[in-house]
Amino acid sequence: MTQFSLAFAPLAPLWLLGVFAALALAAVAAALILRRRGALLRALVFTLLLGALSGPSLVEEQRENLHDVVAVVLDRSASQDFGDRRAQTDAARDALDRQLKALGDVDIRLIEAGAAPLSAELADAGQGDGTRLFAALNAGLADVASERLGAVIMVTDGVVHDIPSSLAGANLRAPLHVLVTGHEGERDRHIVLVEAPRFGLIGKEVAFTLKVEETNGPGDPVAVTVKRDGAVTTRVLARPGEPVKIPVRLDHGGQNVLEFDAEPMADELTLVNNKAVATVEGVRDHLKVLLVSGEPNPGERAWRNLLKADANVELVHFTILRPPEKQDGTPIRELALIAFPTAELFGARIGDFDLILFDRYSNMGLLPPAYFDNIVRYVRDGGALAIVAGPNFAQPDGLYYTPIGKVIPARPTGEAIETPFQPALSQLGARHPVTRDLPGAGARPAVWSPWFRQEQAVFMRGAPVLEGDGGAPLLVLSREGKGRVALLLTDQSWLWSRGYRGGGPYDDLMRRMSHWLMKEPELEEEFLHATARGREVSVERQTLAETVATVHVAAPSGKHFDVALTQAAPGLFRGKLSAEELGLYRLSQRDSAAVELTALVNVGPENPLEYREVVSTTEKLRPLAEAGGGSARRIGEASGSAIRLPRIVAMRDSPVYAGQDYIGVRRTGASVARGIRLAPLAVGLFGLLALLGALVGAWAWEGRRGRAG
Repeated sequence: MTQFSLAFAPLAPLWLLGVFAALALAAVAAALILRRRGALLRALVFTLLLGALSGPSLVEEQRENLHDVVAVVLDRSASQDFGDRRAQTDAARDALDRQLKALGDVDIRLIEAGAAPLSAELADAGQGDGTRLFAALNAGLADVASERLGAVIMVTDGVVHDIPSSLAGANLRAPLHVLVTGHEGERDRHIVLVEAPRFGLIGKEVAFTLKVEETNGPGDPVAVTVKRDGAVTTRVLARPGEPVKIPVRLDHGGQNVLEFDAEPMADELTLVNNKAVATVEGVRDHLKVLLVSGEPNPGERAWRNLLKADANVELVHFTILRPPEKQDGTPIRELALIAFPTAELFGARIGDFDLILFDRYSNMGLLPPAYFDNIVRYVRDGGALAIVAGPNFAQPDGLYYTPIGKVIPARPTGEAIETPFQPALSQLGARHPVTRDLPGAGARPAVWSPWFRQEQAVFMRGAPVLEGDGGAPLLVLSREGKGRVALLLTDQSWLWSRGYRGGGPYDDLMRRMSHWLMKEPELEEEFLHATARGREVSVERQTLAETVATVHVAAPSGKHFDVALTQAAPGLFRGKLSAEELGLYRLSQRDSAAVELTALVNVGPENPLEYREVVSTTEKLRPLAEAGGGSARRIGEASGSAIRLPRIVAMRDSPVYAGQDYIGVRRTGASVARGIRLAPLAVGLFGLLALLGALVGAWAWEGRRGRAG
């Protein structure tokens, strides 16, 4: 296609041409006022001179017509998997492709949105949730000029989460046609978490507020089941549309995964959104520790410094400064300002403590046997007891020979080693999470300073994780009933805290031992844990066994598969899986004692925006589509995957691009220049002859009139 136009390249500045034009106009006007003959010829001469100075050129363009671009946006989000929507979308894609190709001169830009995996970066930033068709449209048309766009056709269920407020906000200059999948009258029920705390105190209740929402539902009260870490805790009734408050008790530190599951509705579109998930971090409020020291010693100060360094620890310290055998006649009233409340601490309030620690304590008649019985009950009911054994541990008044001996995992022999020895990890300790990766433990021997005293004992039960001279048990961890006991058969660990000969991992060891006693999940011997980043799920298994079985995984949709684990360190196995679905995954595995371990992990947002509204609709996108002359309509038949697609017609510029049975594609007429040729008009022979002719004509006319006068 050839097009012609004029272009100008002035030979003088525009202001100078303006001055010349003004003077010429004044001269011609004066001649006309004085009725001089030749005024019009002068005007012609001045016009030709101005035209010559403006540098006119004839432009010949060779242009090529461009095809109109039609963007077909296919919604591939998770909600399109419900019912027949996926099949309807595929059928619409094929039919649109055929009709658009039949129009001719159309470039089809196919854009699929919602199928890309949720990246770790988007997950960490809290983005990437929901159906975002317009973001995908803008990215897919980034290299297309807006004047080439003939139409945008979206095939979606109509629930889109990035709808702009106007066509300008969508950067659309073409009609938008929305073809909605699904069927009229779909039914669904889903849970909305109105209030979900992120943190809670261990042993206390946290309150959740939720609502059950229904679309085309009966409106009757709905049973909601509440689970904590996969175990049912309570059931409540909720009336649709009305908030209900549910208290849940947290029983351990770290992550507590809570599920709220509404009973299904007949002929419901999906059950995925009948469940809401919340993760609450359990924290301890002022960890309460009772430290009982039998006599002043360097280890007492080390323990006190360690416990007081943590602002969250509330420490009660009881030291025997004057044992009964030291009788010097000093009146009792002068020995202490107040009596130590042993009856209260070891009686009514013993359950208030998270940890009881005996440091080189011996039974000197200060605590009646009933108090020791209370401690035994405290441990078996779930309490934590730590014993640091000194020289008196093997004596007749040692703790082992009190009722506490019932829960002590090693029996003293009465002998002690008082020569330097090197603490080391036992074979079991190399796999135990309390001692597995202690700093310096990897060296052989460990790069720790020696200790100088160890109480000899016969191991009876539990896990000996540290060993001393000759492989004798040095640190034994044992489960007693619902509680736990740690027995350290030396009073020399304080040497590590002082840095003697390089010291050792005192703080790490004692903190881990204390946290294991208080049942921190990360330090459990048999523990299955999973974390998600984006769609990648990392599985971690701690065990004292040398091998583990595969992990069984249940996806949110009910799909099941297995994941194999490989050993990353002694007692630690890891594996990974790529999650295809958003939602809560359940992992399970049986340990060496045939106890089933479970772990829950949520992929993506805890309650994805994609699943909050799943009933298809034409109303969300209709205002935006009709504002640009487009339309929003359903394409599904009454049932099944069959579709009813409108005709596609080519149209010129129009305020409306849709009718009852058709949608229009605007013909843009866009083109691109393939070649340009310039032909100057005011230079060369032609321009010179025109100027000379005008000048000669004006002079001859003026001269003839002068002779005639």
